Amino acid sequence: MASLYFKYAAMNSGKSTQLLQAHYNYIERGMHPVAMTAQLDNRYGEGKITARIGIDLPAYTFNKETNLYDFIRQQNDKAPVDALLLDEAQFLTEEQVFQCAKVVDKLDIPVMAYGLKTDFLGKLFVGSEALLRLADNIEEIKTICWCGSKATQTARVSDGEVVRAGAQIAIGGNDMYTSLCRKHFTDGDLGLQVKKIRSVA
Repeated sequence: MASLYFKYAAMNSGKSTQLLQAHYNYIERGMHPVAMTAQLDNRYGEGKITARIGIDLPAYTFNKETNLYDFIRQQNDKAPVDALLLDEAQFLTEEQVFQCAKVVDKLDIPVMAYGLKTDFLGKLFVGSEALLRLADNIEEIKTICWCGSKATQTARVSDGEVVRAGAQIAIGGNDMYTSLCRKHFTDGDLGLQVKKIRSVA
């Protein structure tokens, strides 16, 4: 029986690395996984899932108009699909999350969605909120704050300060975002003095 999985975390937790590993595991066993990522996240080029450790994977892309159920059904008609792996799942619409559930329930194909839970203001993304409601299995991928505590928040940073206003979606990497524990996210403390001391030591 297939399931809908949601694996979430703050930035720089290795979400894409885990997806790439899962994809490799399917391929290694002679199976046919389909990988997809958000069209709007083109930091490394459109249609590519890239991990910070330097590996990447060509992938199909989705936007708000993509019907994921229809797409996977068509792919499955060409060659049996053993799994759908979705990167940047926070950018799914609520309707697309229901389409993912339909892929699981009607086609018996597991769907593994990887993404952020909350935005830079600590608010749920639409896709993440729907996945938290509908997923059969929910897993937090852990990462750490500069202080060593578990990071649960993704902060947007500009000129050494935590940004507290702006559009929910702004594509960027380590130059724009960092992961913080709740305390330092709330305080807006980026630990810059600690980082300076460590870089000198």
